[in-house]
Amino acid sequence: MGDFQMLLYVSVSVSSESRGQVSVTQQPAAAVVPGQTVSLRCKASSHVSNDVDWYLQKPGEAPKLLIYWTSNRQPGVSDRFSGSQSGTDFTLTITTRSHSDTTSYKNLP
Repeated sequence: MGDFQMLLYVSVSVSSESRGQVSVTQQPAAAVVPGQTVSLRCKASSHVSNDVDWYLQKPGEAPKLLIYWTSNRQPGVSDRFSGSQSGTDFTLTITTRSHSDTTSYKNLP
């Protein structure tokens, strides 16, 4: 099985009063192997409530919403994806179970 990459990115919604005043920093990538739990993190420069969404994009495909409002799994998305928040820190956790889950995940800024 060859290596391939999937892109993960975060969407942060902010109120009109905060627009242009919030920036998000993310770790650039994470390699995933079977049986491993990987956490991808991003940090907002100020409080953004719980309006953080995580997306997955496979090569040649449109982005797919995984997690919305920080921790709500989109219907049909595997329970191996979960989201959480601590203050201005947001985390997407991925638990792999098989070789089909093996890939490299990247965050898009």
